[in-house]
Amino acid sequence: MENREQTIDSAKNNRIKIGIIPGHFATNHSHVNYYVDMTTIKTSHKMAKEAANQLAMTYTGTHVDTIICLEGTEMLGAFLAQSLAEGGINSGSDIAVVTPELNSNNQMIFRDNTQKKIWGKQVLLLIASASTGKSISRAIECLKYYNGHLVAIGAIFSAIKESSGIDVHAIFYDDDLPKYETYSSSHCPMCQNGQKVDAIVNSFGYSKI
Repeated sequence: MENREQTIDSAKNNRIKIGIIPGHFATNHSHVNYYVDMTTIKTSHKMAKEAANQLAMTYTGTHVDTIICLEGTEMLGAFLAQSLAEGGINSGSDIAVVTPELNSNNQMIFRDNTQKKIWGKQVLLLIASASTGKSISRAIECLKYYNGHLVAIGAIFSAIKESSGIDVHAIFYDDDLPKYETYSSSHCPMCQNGQKVDAIVNSFGYSKI
């Protein structure tokens, strides 16, 4: 399957790249016709810093106290905090970078020692991939519970432009991929046509079937 991978450069910075593999992939929330490989942005400090600097340009006028990192974006989040603190409205700020825990019911929670970084704070939500927006919606519900104020949503890749009235700013959008499609599992034309699922996909990567 890997020999089908193509490389896509960011339209705004050609040093930022993702891989895409065409096929039939099942996520927790949908079926998609591409696996979007963001491994290098998540794991390479050079590319993560480039990506963070690119995202930070969007938020120079947005006050941010805390960045909540989902789906393995902690390195990107740390560089984003650093970039935001170097200029603009957040210049000189000490921005917290935290990750929620998932409990046995798959709910996002924060322990007592990290809740103070959320309660009453201006929060930027950072996610690797937003294909349907369900993970973002779950995170927003978590923030409401802990009285965090969501002021921005950032992503490496997004197929949606907004969630709960807040724009989703991404480095790559579905428009950057050739004919990207997402379907509910019960209305997937690839399934209906008998096309085999190539792999199960989540935020850690993919597992071939």
